[in-house]
Amino acid sequence: MNQLTKNRFFWAAALVSLVLDQLTKSWVVQNFDLNETWPLWKGVFHFTYVRNPGAAFSLFSQDGSWLRWLSLGVSIILIALALFGPKLPGWDQLGYGFILGGALGNGIDRFLLNYVVDFLDFRLIRFPVFNVADTFINIGIACLFIAAFGKHEPPKNRP
Repeated sequence: MNQLTKNRFFWAAALVSLVLDQLTKSWVVQNFDLNETWPLWKGVFHFTYVRNPGAAFSLFSQDGSWLRWLSLGVSIILIALALFGPKLPGWDQLGYGFILGGALGNGIDRFLLNYVVDFLDFRLIRFPVFNVADTFINIGIACLFIAAFGKHEPPKNRP
């Protein structure tokens, strides 16, 4: 079995999440001024273009330069897992693939721009502004939870 095809859902999830992330960020940068907001549902959900130099929820925003290396490290480990590790179960492939796509998307921003482009703004619950990469990282984590809790031991035969 080819190294690239044994975990094909991993590669598909990584590619889809990376492409969607970069396309949406490009659209925002081309169509919004910094801090501009477009209400899609006023007071509930807006597109708001902000630059986040830190991690999730703007943590470490004073010096988040190390985050670019974290993104790179996570990406290398996940790629190595898919290439050199065993064939992963489907939910694991999707989970790790979505996490890779999100890590690459935010990593590209950090290396090229020194900040991450964020624009998804849920105002109803005062949630920090985030992006599609963050969304896919969370979807990936949910897939890994499904994989972890969905594995059941076969029932043992009773004498």
